[in-house]
Amino acid sequence: MEIRFISSLAPEDEARIAGGLATAIAALLDQLPIAYSLRIDTAVGKKFQHTHYPDADGQADTGSSAQAVLLPFSLPEHARMAR
Repeated sequence: MEIRFISSLAPEDEARIAGGLATAIAALLDQLPIAYSLRIDTAVGKKFQHTHYPDADGQADTGSSAQAVLLPFSLPEHARMAR
């Protein structure tokens, strides 16, 4: 799945909020047992990337250039049994 957002912000404003937006989206998605890659490219050329993929134990392995503070992730017991 690829999702694109087109901003009507001024390029300077877009560059200012992009890092916070990447951090917020990553914090939400990192709680899910899914693999994903997030990338935000601003009009002024700044890039923010974050990658997440859970391992076989449901623990997260992440990489980020957005310097996000990531939430710890663990699957609930009923979800582990369903795997």
